[in-house]
Amino acid sequence: MERDLLQRIGGRLEFVYGPAAAASLLPRIEALVARFEGRIRPGQVGWSQKDAMLITYADSLPGANTPLRELHGFLRRHVGDHLSFVHFLPFYPYTSDDGFSVVDYRELRHELGRWEDVEAFSGDYRLVFDAVINHVSAESRYVKGFLEGDPAYEDFCIGLPPGTDTSSVLRTRALPLLHDFPSRDGVRWLWTTFSRDQVDLNFSNPEVLLEMLDILLFYAARGASMVRLDAVAYLWKKLGTSCAHLPETHEIIKLFRDVYDAAAPHVLLLTETNVPHRENISYFGNAGDEAQMIYNFPLAPLIVWSLHREDAGVLTEWARGVERISPRATYLNITATHDGIGMRPTEGILSEDERGELVQMACDRGGDVTSKRNADGSVMPYELNLSYFDAINDPGRPSPVEWEVRKFLVSQAIPMAMMGIPGIYIHSLLGSRNDLEGVRRTGRARSINRNALPVDDLEAELRSPGNRRRLVLDGILRLLRIRSEQSAFHPDARQEILSLHPAVFAIRRSNSTTGETVLALHNVSSVEVCVPLPAKDARTGLRDLLTQESFRDVPDTVSLSPHQVRWLRLGQP
Repeated sequence: MERDLLQRIGGRLEFVYGPAAAASLLPRIEALVARFEGRIRPGQVGWSQKDAMLITYADSLPGANTPLRELHGFLRRHVGDHLSFVHFLPFYPYTSDDGFSVVDYRELRHELGRWEDVEAFSGDYRLVFDAVINHVSAESRYVKGFLEGDPAYEDFCIGLPPGTDTSSVLRTRALPLLHDFPSRDGVRWLWTTFSRDQVDLNFSNPEVLLEMLDILLFYAARGASMVRLDAVAYLWKKLGTSCAHLPETHEIIKLFRDVYDAAAPHVLLLTETNVPHRENISYFGNAGDEAQMIYNFPLAPLIVWSLHREDAGVLTEWARGVERISPRATYLNITATHDGIGMRPTEGILSEDERGELVQMACDRGGDVTSKRNADGSVMPYELNLSYFDAINDPGRPSPVEWEVRKFLVSQAIPMAMMGIPGIYIHSLLGSRNDLEGVRRTGRARSINRNALPVDDLEAELRSPGNRRRLVLDGILRLLRIRSEQSAFHPDARQEILSLHPAVFAIRRSNSTTGETVLALHNVSSVEVCVPLPAKDARTGLRDLLTQESFRDVPDTVSLSPHQVRWLRLGQP
């Protein structure tokens, strides 16, 4: 390991654990990295406008073959290279929360396939693995060993007296922070940020850090090109604080980055921190020395709000504050995910009345709302639980399918036009609606957007002319193809947000290296609008990349029909 990297890791260890512990930990980390040398294949570095990410459960498309092979085959048949990254939500043995209560980090669930299937997948796509390392299943060997008094797992969990004052701790669930567990020494009350079956790991114990570093390197050896750090904001615990975004947490993530730089520099880090924007971007660290990618969480609720109100004003104003960080760091621009539509990122952007309006909209459309409990005991909305298609299109007031798809595609085009890399959830790619039966079956609000689609049934739907899923899939792939051909949509290309019309989200993307410029216009309203073109764009030649309509002389205005997207390439007659 290079000397400067060793010194940097040593400094981080000293900050978190103190000089004495750092001195003993550093050679163990160096030996760990050396142990993985030769086991990790080099991979593609960086990103371009050709990159887009699919977010999916490994068993989203069950069929006659193993789920991993079915999904791989479906993507090869229908998607090809329009998507470059595939993010597998946790595919390890688990006990609850659809995979997020992990029993064994190093095992693949046997019913999904084999590690060889994952490695075959990595031949066609850059794979993203989940690292659910803030917490672990109560049935894991870490928790069981801790409760049984096994010296190997001493202090792997956080036990506190039941009367401990934890009121300062930020809560994302309206559930107790401490839960009781029987142990060799009687009842122990363990820290559980999310649920009784999700017991937090104790990173103040350096042995926990070493174990998680081993797992992160194992993922790289199994073909991961990116690792998503789930719920990482809560990694470090310190009573009397919110236990969110603490300096030790940031330093540990930077240490993860350093270890990957030493052993697998092609592996990217993505942090999952569903919090207001300023807190979220802190995970870039110093221009990408922490995470190279973060979720652009405000996009999802603000796009819904824009289409709900038929007004892009709030989205436009917020987007002006989204800054380019560095060539080492960029955004993952998402709408839907396996979770709900986050409400915390709207804090300080939408008023409480407006946030309440979104909550009511979700309930009116068959969805639900998950709440969080604040330190003062008050309860606030944490996320909206409904499919993104139904967040955009009211299932109680159906329209012709072509119009619903057209409206939905506006919501997917906006993230593709923005600086960063688009992330597309599989149920957005396939135009899924609310799975109300899934909610009734599981009793969990999040099941509304996590249904499995039997691949034979899906294929039959896709063969049906005018089918909603077919129209959505074709529309998204067409947008991705056109995006991939324009250097102006490179994740690092310059972004300028424009105010041209209240109903239009307008963005100019410019690549200084190629000189290419695209003016992207998105009508979020149900009426035709006429948009004045900026004076600086009054040059000879303009072409709509989506319709192929050309203007030899740039007009003063362009019209957009209801929910139309225009990506205007400037300088092309």
